[in-house]
Amino acid sequence: MARAKHPLGIDIGGSGIKGAPVDLDVGEFAADRLRIQTPQESTPDAVADVVASIAEHFEKATGDAPIGVTVPAVVSRGIVRTAANIDQTWTGTDAGELLASRLGRPVTVVNDADAAGVAELHYGAARNVDGLVLLATLGTGIGTALLHRGVLVPNSELGHLQLDGADAETRASSHARETEDLSYEDWAERLQRYFAHIEDLLWPDLIVVGGGVSKHAERYLPLLHLRAPIVPAQLGNAAGIIGAAWLAVNG
Repeated sequence: MARAKHPLGIDIGGSGIKGAPVDLDVGEFAADRLRIQTPQESTPDAVADVVASIAEHFEKATGDAPIGVTVPAVVSRGIVRTAANIDQTWTGTDAGELLASRLGRPVTVVNDADAAGVAELHYGAARNVDGLVLLATLGTGIGTALLHRGVLVPNSELGHLQLDGADAETRASSHARETEDLSYEDWAERLQRYFAHIEDLLWPDLIVVGGGVSKHAERYLPLLHLRAPIVPAQLGNAAGIIGAAWLAVNG
């Protein structure tokens, strides 16, 4: 019997578009990841050309298996509702239809933080947690994913809660820490206020912190005093691709 082809996960970011076939049995790439620079004018058509190139590159490994694609935006039923770090012409675009038509294969389009959260739920730090999980990616902004008993609650956008009279992501993101040259101790004070506010609203059972700065979790997570355990993400930059592929197959 021929082996089933692997689904393809593609993660569209502000600087790079990355993709790989994913072995969903283990939550790992089934081939080396391919990264192509995001077009300077990152319009839907220009990005679709890059996505098509990645799909063609992995055609032997994926066949006509479904494709999951993440975007840094609110997505409802395949339609992009906002645009962060990509061209504003994405807003209102039916990205699911655009990419499915371009690729000739089933395509699921999701928010990037939601995809990362799903990956951590099934293969990473949130595995086997029965309750409400919050994933927060601390990067240029703050992306969030909410997962309740294994079910994604999409487009939570909790990086836009108010902190010190402004969007939390402008005060507590990794970018804010770097821009303002904050020590990890000073940054942790902001994170404490942010996550404590979320706890008062939602009472999560677990908080998972992702983004590149999660590699240095030992420098700031021990400084936080929250009701819920707060732990670093385990899948790193692979999470978006893995989660996208999982959602392409499982909905």
